[in-house]
Amino acid sequence: MTVSGKNIKIIFKFIIAPLLGVWLFYSLYQQVRQQPNLQHSLSLIRSVPFGKEAPIFWLVVGLSFLNWGFEAKKWQLLVSTIQSFSFLRAFKSVLSGITLSLNTPNRMGEYGGRIIYVETGNRIKAISLSIAGSISQLIITLLLGCMGLTYMLFFQGAGEVTLMGLPDFWLRILLYLSVIITLLLLLFFFRLSWLIRLVEKIPASGKVVQYISVLDHFDAKLLLRLLFLSFLRYIVFVLQYILMLHVLQVAIPWMSAFWIITILFLVLAIVPSFAIADLGIRGKFSVELLGFYSANTIGIIGTTFGIWMINLFIPALAGSLLILNVKFFKDK
Repeated sequence: MTVSGKNIKIIFKFIIAPLLGVWLFYSLYQQVRQQPNLQHSLSLIRSVPFGKEAPIFWLVVGLSFLNWGFEAKKWQLLVSTIQSFSFLRAFKSVLSGITLSLNTPNRMGEYGGRIIYVETGNRIKAISLSIAGSISQLIITLLLGCMGLTYMLFFQGAGEVTLMGLPDFWLRILLYLSVIITLLLLLFFFRLSWLIRLVEKIPASGKVVQYISVLDHFDAKLLLRLLFLSFLRYIVFVLQYILMLHVLQVAIPWMSAFWIITILFLVLAIVPSFAIADLGIRGKFSVELLGFYSANTIGIIGTTFGIWMINLFIPALAGSLLILNVKFFKDK
């Protein structure tokens, strides 16, 4: 990386990202202040773990294990193509990845966290495997997001939908672009060997080809299993959101909530985020989208922050403890 490139990264990480985070949180704070019955809503949030909705809340917490369990199974399938890898080790690997992902752009550090559980000689190969797993999850996110946009545009709003301040026309543009990207990504996913052939044509790419050649051994059955596990994980994630909205008394019909949340995930997948700004971005888009149905702003924000804590922050704490016990380099 050049000196100017490093300077840009430092400016973005330590100046722009924190300022963006502050602005987003301030914007959310202003919206919360305007909500009727604010004290009642705050009291409801404080009582969630032990109130009458506590069983549903703890169900959401329990679903977090299922969520990351599906991801761990995906990782186990991928790494098993190059070495023996147990489910427990895959689960630890995924938690460690979450830990290192929280302070990197678009959670890129996740790759580094995962490969520390892979044998030293296979770690670079494992990065390409992790990217393949991420692509499978992205495909499901885009596919369901396109279906959500289709539902909102052609069935729910009857041509008069406005989401995130975008009128019907721009939402249709977003839909069409998302469909094109999803189809191209699907084609690429089922033709990973094309990537290897392309890299082979680059001069002095021998070592790179050696590390990504593992992708050439992926058959359709394995790729379909990855997509299926990604779909199951996605459904669990959406269910967590719907249940948490119910717990915090955000009154939205479950069908509409399902499709709105798919659009939320689509937007979050497209918009780049970084560390402190990530939570603010999630909250802002959640309010913009779910606010289409409910004026319970604090319930929407509470849901978003609660899901973030349950699915990312708490697993990251567990992963940090696991990383302390990892032996990065084995003795010869």
